[in-house]
Amino acid sequence: MKHKKLVIGLFGFGVVGEGLYKVLLQTPSLNATIRKVCIKDAAKKRNAPASLFTDDKNEVLQDEEINLIVELIDDSEAAFQIVKSALESHRPVVSANKKMIADHLPELLELQQATGTSFLYEAACCASIPVIRNLEEYYDNDLLHSINAVINGSTNFILTKMFDENLPFKEALLLAQQLGFAESDPRLDIEGWDALNKWSFLLTHAYGILVKKNELVFNGIQLITHHDAQVAVHLGYSIKLIAGAKKLSNGKVAAYILPRFVKNDDLFNSIKNEYNGVVVESSFADKQFFYGKGAGSFPTASAVLSDISALRYNYKYEYKKLYHHQVGELTQDFYVKVYVSFADWKYIPKDDFESIEEWHSNDQRSDLTGIIHFEKLANSDWWKTNEVSLILYPDDIIESMDVVKVKKRSLELAGFAG
Repeated sequence: MKHKKLVIGLFGFGVVGEGLYKVLLQTPSLNATIRKVCIKDAAKKRNAPASLFTDDKNEVLQDEEINLIVELIDDSEAAFQIVKSALESHRPVVSANKKMIADHLPELLELQQATGTSFLYEAACCASIPVIRNLEEYYDNDLLHSINAVINGSTNFILTKMFDENLPFKEALLLAQQLGFAESDPRLDIEGWDALNKWSFLLTHAYGILVKKNELVFNGIQLITHHDAQVAVHLGYSIKLIAGAKKLSNGKVAAYILPRFVKNDDLFNSIKNEYNGVVVESSFADKQFFYGKGAGSFPTASAVLSDISALRYNYKYEYKKLYHHQVGELTQDFYVKVYVSFADWKYIPKDDFESIEEWHSNDQRSDLTGIIHFEKLANSDWWKTNEVSLILYPDDIIESMDVVKVKKRSLELAGFAG
């Protein structure tokens, strides 16, 4: 079957945009060409013919020869206006802008429904790993037990250096910045915002859940200390920032983005540096592991290229789990086993814990292991402030306290006077 020729209008010519330009030059069989590139500064010298560039978005959006828009800019609101205009003119769009998708997914879904036009964004999460299309095509909602992922390369690089080279957090962060894995202002990555953006729409593809970002419990790695890393090593663990989702026995879904202890023989422990990884567990396939580079010019461009290739055959996300299945529902009604370290006991709400299994103290830092209802975390932020560090245990989710047969201990009798 002969596929249609794609004439591309490209927005953005940064690391990914230039990577896509080079990749397309090397894949003539794709039958896709870039007709025009819209950038902020048309006078800036670039590694492509000057005639290719414009700083007028309408020169791209109103060109009738262009039948595909590829959006690769940083500004999420400007990106949404570009995508909206393209879809309204019935031209398919490929994007890599995770914040734009996370902020505007309901509107983007309406536009796709109203126009019948494809909007693809594999490159917005995990770069070279085809996680979105796999969730769309291969995992029925009723059969998908859980999905867990390392989806931010910057934080994973920092944690790798902390564990493999024993670097303190600040030194590992500085190295990540020097190598280009973290921005000069790294808060988007290390505080968990980047992972939150990605996880919000991956939950739609996994379980049909449309979630607002403020409904998800999340944190980054900014509060993890050298002390925490030493404790992890002593226990036979490393630490990863994990985006997790699990279907509970009542059919509802538990989800979060939080640091988690990872066993040394766990698949996640093999994900090093800027790499990403996704583990999907389903009824019949058991565990499946997807692994690859989560950032960079060519890995991200390869995901954009995959979407472009799919559009030759008019591929669309069908959002089966949202439109054709029973829609998933988030819940906070479960318990988690956590490790908490801190400098001062006064910041720890001891009575919130169902049980505290152990605790240790020295002159600089204290830590405890306990079980807490997840809603208590969702409705407070003590675990994000005052130098408190919270990390989940590997077998983190406990559906009922009856299952583990634990009783709440009297903290006063256990020696916690304040």
